[in-house]
Amino acid sequence: MIRKFNETDLNSVMKIWLETNISVHDFIDEKYWQSNYEQVRQFIPKTTVYVYEENYVKGFIGLSGNYIAGIFVEANSQSRGIGKALLDHIKGINEELYLNVYKKNKRAVKFYIREGFFIDGEQIDINTNETELVMRWKNK
Repeated sequence: MIRKFNETDLNSVMKIWLETNISVHDFIDEKYWQSNYEQVRQFIPKTTVYVYEENYVKGFIGLSGNYIAGIFVEANSQSRGIGKALLDHIKGINEELYLNVYKKNKRAVKFYIREGFFIDGEQIDINTNETELVMRWKNK
């Protein structure tokens, strides 16, 4: 089930956020994610977040306007359609979406292309010095 985030989800969401970032971004020192933990923890309740719940929170998607701040699915639940379900949910309520994804995160880049996003540009993330792809989706 997909539903809006509530405050009681915060610990679960943050656990998934930290573990997923460290796991999928092995090209970035995990200290970077740990040092940003508190800032993200304060930011999440101020954005639009939807969680995917099946007995417990297994994943979430964060939005700021039509910018996807991230899709995160716990390791044991990846490749089971949860990320796609979350993305389809927000596609149903937005005409356009965009996001930044690290170029080295090839699995995520493939996922977004498969889901109808196109690469609209490249930029350097000044915090990590890594190349990011700017990707966009438009409702047809």
